[in-house]
Amino acid sequence: MNKEPFFWDKYSDQPQIIKDKTYKREMRKKYLFDLFKMLFSSILVLPFALIFMKFFKGKQELSNKDFLGLGVNLDKDDKENTQQKLVEELGVKNLIIRIPLWDMKNIDSYVTFAESFNENSPKNILLNIMQDRTHIESHHLLKKDLNLIFKKFQNIASEYQIGTTINRAKWGFFAVKEYLEFYKVAQDLRDDKYKNLKLLGPSIIDFEYYYNIRAMFNFHNIKYDKLSALLYVDRRGAPSNTQYGIFDTKNKINLLYTLAKLSSKTSDEIYITEVNWPLSNTAPYAPTSEKECISNEKYCKYMKEYIQIAKQSKKVQKVYWHQLIAPGYGLVDNRDGKIKKLPQFYTFKEVLNKDKE
Repeated sequence: MNKEPFFWDKYSDQPQIIKDKTYKREMRKKYLFDLFKMLFSSILVLPFALIFMKFFKGKQELSNKDFLGLGVNLDKDDKENTQQKLVEELGVKNLIIRIPLWDMKNIDSYVTFAESFNENSPKNILLNIMQDRTHIESHHLLKKDLNLIFKKFQNIASEYQIGTTINRAKWGFFAVKEYLEFYKVAQDLRDDKYKNLKLLGPSIIDFEYYYNIRAMFNFHNIKYDKLSALLYVDRRGAPSNTQYGIFDTKNKINLLYTLAKLSSKTSDEIYITEVNWPLSNTAPYAPTSEKECISNEKYCKYMKEYIQIAKQSKKVQKVYWHQLIAPGYGLVDNRDGKIKKLPQFYTFKEVLNKDKE
């Protein structure tokens, strides 16, 4: 991704903020009409969604092991198979693995990495296809590289999240229209050559459901087999904290599920593919500023609450914790080459292995 003005922050595992403000402003201007479409569709859809929110009941009844998943990353891999051993210790069977399109030269390493988790017990692997600006602009290149990914992973994974964090410019997309066209490339390829695969989208981060509405209510010929969301809560506090007065985690899930039920562009199966809290005193590894960070003790408490809320809603099929090894927000700290299991590692293991919440 290190191609101006997009640069990767290896500490927080995400792109840096775009520093070229002129470029960012010009790209926003280019898609000003799409922003108007998003506003217009939100005005039309949101009131109906709020009205119907109380009427749609959840139906998912899953064990914690079926419900919970975990992110593992090739760039945290080592010769000791640390992640593989930690996954076995936890007993987690649902994994999400990032595949950056800008790192296609190492695709075989990602294949080997994914396969390594199946050596002791089979895992359900969801691949998170991460975009860059080059692949957004070149659909020919996108199709070529997606075809290679689908081909190489066809015996390893059947579910693919197409794109991620699409409502943050630093991740490459400047309008939902760009994402819809990006997703259509993947969908057409799947329909033509890989009919057994399931594609997930649109991967909106945080509580910005006006982006969801634009991505889920439109005239583009696309459909998400499952709805993916990176559903973080208020970074400064508990899952019970609210935004816009009434939207705590429970109601955020309720609204997302309602949008899924009302939309013809998706099934009502929801995967939350990323959630965590940032940890105090871990800069530059924390993905936010220190004022949003919390202690390990609060992290454990909030983790339990979040998982319980999502599971009891019966409207979420899976929650993937982001991620196993990450000093600034994960379950394990690997600074200085040492593996330190944080309290939340044991909390996740405890919750995962409970038969019932």
